[in-house]
Parts: sequence; structure tokens; C-alpha cells
Amino acid sequence: MTFTSFQFGVFVAIVFGIYYLPPLRSFQVPLLVLASVFFYGFGQPWLLPLLLVAVLGTYLCRVLAFENRTVWMPAGIVFNLGLLAFFKYKFLFVDPAAADLTGVAPIDVLLRLPLPIGISFFVFHNISLLVDLTREKRAVRLREVFLYIIFFPQLVSGPITRAAQFMPQIVPKRIGDVAFVEAAKWILVGYFFKLYVANNLNEMTSYMDFPLYETLRTQDRWLLVFLYSYQIYADFFGYSAIALGLGLLFGYRLPVNFNLPYISVSFSEFWTRWHISLSSWLRTYLYIPLGGNRHGPARTGLNMMIVMTLGGLWHGASLSYALWGMAHGVLLVIERPFLKLMGDGRPAVRVIRMGIVFFCVTILWIFFKLPNFDHALSYLKGMFVATDAPNPPKLFTNLALLYALPVIIQHVGIGALVEGRLRRWEPYLYGALAALACLEAGPDSTFIYFQF
Repeated sequence: MTFTSFQFGVFVAIVFGIYYLPPLRSFQVPLLVLASVFFYGFGQPWLLPLLLVAVLGTYLCRVLAFENRTVWMPAGIVFNLGLLAFFKYKFLFVDPAAADLTGVAPIDVLLRLPLPIGISFFVFHNISLLVDLTREKRAVRLREVFLYIIFFPQLVSGPITRAAQFMPQIVPKRIGDVAFVEAAKWILVGYFFKLYVANNLNEMTSYMDFPLYETLRTQDRWLLVFLYSYQIYADFFGYSAIALGLGLLFGYRLPVNFNLPYISVSFSEFWTRWHISLSSWLRTYLYIPLGGNRHGPARTGLNMMIVMTLGGLWHGASLSYALWGMAHGVLLVIERPFLKLMGDGRPAVRVIRMGIVFFCVTILWIFFKLPNFDHALSYLKGMFVATDAPNPPKLFTNLALLYALPVIIQHVGIGALVEGRLRRWEPYLYGALAALACLEAGPDSTFIYFQF
């Protein structure tokens, strides 16, 4: 979803101003639904009917599941997974460059429809709705279903909110109850990480793409991998923080999605800190139904591998994404027997473990950055074999450190320090973050939600 910063600010201000008008308090939910439809259709209006089909199909299955849950809840899940598979994985089986994909005109038209923005997120919301509400046999109105699925702060990029967490929050809102300070903090931090850190690092890490990486020296390949690790965190954390702040403005508390993942001392801890809402969703709706850890070590390891591989494929339809998820599954399986033996350990041991986890996670980001498996292997090979690049690009190491520094500072605990002994300097810190974000952005810059 693409807006200029100015357009997005005007959109939020208009919706916010109308939302809290006292005469319209009973229309707050329909207003947010209409605003979310406009937000979604701003870039792809021709795909609004698909969104409507997804929501209404899920709602119908939910209603029918009240009478026969064993049939209609699985039917609703299959319906949603079918939508996701069709749009996201269809080109694994057909050649998009072919003049006639199947030879049947109506089917070819459907196959050529573009990937809907945020389909991975609203499909997962639909499944959560089906499972949670049919289990509780809780009746909800259609407009509440629409709001849960397409609430615009989280529509295209998450975090993934469970229906059981979001639905109880759908009550009339008053402007006096808005946590303005907390919302402003989240939005400022999110914009800073998105515009200042991620966008600037992206200028450098673009050299990781094929064929640009073939011009890199070996040491530059290593540098860019670590910069990409900081960039992708800043990108993901940035949009999640913005979404959380916007949710608070409208009276909805979305789940925190990232919690300093690069200080993790184990891979299992990493996945309790990285994309927390996705990890929680996979654990609740996939890992536990598969049996979790209830059927012995071998079955537990297999369940982990299945969940992590499918989690990788959720991000994209390519071998690289599948191997990225599979590799994380292997690491989780290998470390599991040793977690209790290692314990917390001394500070020096914890630092070493943090370094090992961060290094492995960072190397695996190569497969995330380069979905083409051959390109990923070629890049990885060039990190260990000296390359002779006649005219290598000049990477400014000082600038790289400057843009990566906020992620490093955040992970060493500056937040706790500011909230404690340096609390009186907090307004100046947030003011500086806002100034740097605006300096890098400007009124006509592009505001882009990262999406899968």
C-alpha cells in the first residue's frame, strides 16, 4: 500500500476527526470499515470485490459452523487457504510469461489477477475468526467481522491479531480515553525506524540483489548481510510500531510484534521476540493442532519442521523462503535437547550465545533477501571465496554504521534507561527522532507498508 507521507497524514487526520464526533459515536465501527475499504482500494480498487468475497465467505462459514462446526469450520479454513494458495502460489504451476496460461479465457483472466495486498494477513485473520468464535459460539455482527479483518492500521502488514483479543475491544470509544502520549511515541518511533533507518539502509543493501552483488568484494558482501539484518528489523519493527500507535488513536490495542529479537540467547527465544503475532498464530493454529510436544521428541521435531517450513512459504512462493523456514526449524530442533542443560549461564556465556544466534539468523537472511535460490547460493559462495570485481561499488562504512546505530542502541537497553534515570530527556529524544524522520522523508516522500 503506497501513500505519500502527506496523503497518509491527511487521511488519518480526517478519519480521526470524524470518528470522535459525539453524534457519530454509534457509527464508529461503520466509519472505520469504510475508511479501511478506502485505504485498501487506494492502490488496487479492482481487488476490492475479492476482499468482499473473502470476508463474506468467512462470515457465512462462521454462521453455518454454529450448527455444524465439524464441517463448516474446516470448510471456511480450506476456503481461505485456497484463496491464499491461488493468488500467492499459482505461478509455481503456470508460466506467467505464456500468452495462454490454460487456453481457457475466463481462467486465464483469473490467473492474471495481481497478488492482492496483504492477503497473507487477512487470510490469517479470517482463520482466527473461524476458530476462536465458533469455539466460543459467540455471535458477532457482520460489520464487526469486517472491522476485525480489514482494520486499516493492520490490514496489509499486521500485526496479526487474534479474534479473541480484538473483538472484545469493539465498543464505543471516547476521545478522553485515547492514550495520546503512548500513541505518539509508537508512531514517532515507527516512522523513525521506517524512514531514517530502513530506507537509508535499503539504499545500500540493494547491492545484494542480482546482478549487482556480482560487483561486490568479499568483505562488502559480509558487511551488507549484517546491514540487511538491521534493515529488515527496522522495516518490520517500524511498520508494526506505526500500526500499534494508529490503533491506540482509534481506541484499539494491537499486540506488540517485536521485542528486541537480536538479544536472544537461543533460537526458540528469537521466535518469541521476532514477529511475535505470526509466531503465536503458527503455534496456536498449526503447531498445537499437529500435536505440539505431546507425542515425544521425534514427533515434536517433525512438528517444528512442518510449522517453520510452512512459515517460510507464507512469506513467499519460492524455494529460498521454504529453505529459510526449514533452516530455522533445524536450528530449533538441534538446540531443543540442550536448552535445559545450558540454563541461563554467566553473562559472558550469554553474550557468546547472543552472538551465535545473531550470526546464524543474519546469514539465513540471505535466503529471505534473495528469493531466487541460485542467486542466494551464489551470494553465499562469494562470501567465502575471494572475488575479483574490477570496479566494485564504494560503500560508505561510516554512513552504514550511522544508519544501523539506532537498532544497536535500542537492543542494548536505551529504552529502559530513558524510562528510568534519563526520563526528563525523553521529550527531547522523541523530538530528535521526529526531526530526523522528517528530514529524511519530507512531505512528498513515499510511505510504504511492508507486505507479504
